[in-house]
Amino acid sequence: MTSTEAEVKRQFVNFRFFKVRPEWRRLDPGLQKQGKEEANRAFQEYASKMILLSYTTVGIRSECDFMFWRISESLEIFEEMSARFFKTGFGKYVTPVYSYLAMTKRSSYIDKISPEHTESRTRILPGKYKYLFVYPFVKKREWYLLSYEQRQAMMDDHIRVGGKYPSVKLNTTYSFGLDDQEFVLAFETNEPKDFLDLVMELRESKASSYTLRDTPTFTTIRKPFEKILDDF
Repeated sequence: MTSTEAEVKRQFVNFRFFKVRPEWRRLDPGLQKQGKEEANRAFQEYASKMILLSYTTVGIRSECDFMFWRISESLEIFEEMSARFFKTGFGKYVTPVYSYLAMTKRSSYIDKISPEHTESRTRILPGKYKYLFVYPFVKKREWYLLSYEQRQAMMDDHIRVGGKYPSVKLNTTYSFGLDDQEFVLAFETNEPKDFLDLVMELRESKASSYTLRDTPTFTTIRKPFEKILDDF
């Protein structure tokens, strides 16, 4: 562990996607109103205990309707919030369809363009952008058999391309041993076209040939949870 990691507490990060079941829409409006109020109270309670942001995927993904981005130094608080949320009148009609767990960590690769960005990866300060693009990421085993110098050279090119799109903020989190994927990548921006162009250009980098899996990919829109509830 580096001195930087010892000084800065790392965060647990969770991206949890939900689907609202059809039975919810057939409930009495009075029960719906009560259930939404219970769910919003639970959300607001835990928003005071951790970083908690809500995003909608309605009309964007067919298998999920909204997502919670949860960030905390405590893993247990994710379990506590989930248990509380599912007991609400609204939560009883919600099914989690994807959930990705990761942690922050200082990058192994030196960012020669912006070294301070590498240090900041031990803490995530999200929520300044309207759009969030999330996907799990797994590299081929051959990547880890390369020398550090070979990997750094390819990452130099990767970082150079990313630097051409300052409107896109990358949040890299690590899942080794915590979940099925190796990383979870989350890109924040106010310009979706810039993210699309960035991904297209990165496909041409040598490092991309060592990607095993980077799907499913989620396009989400930041929205207050009480407004998300109004959609149902």
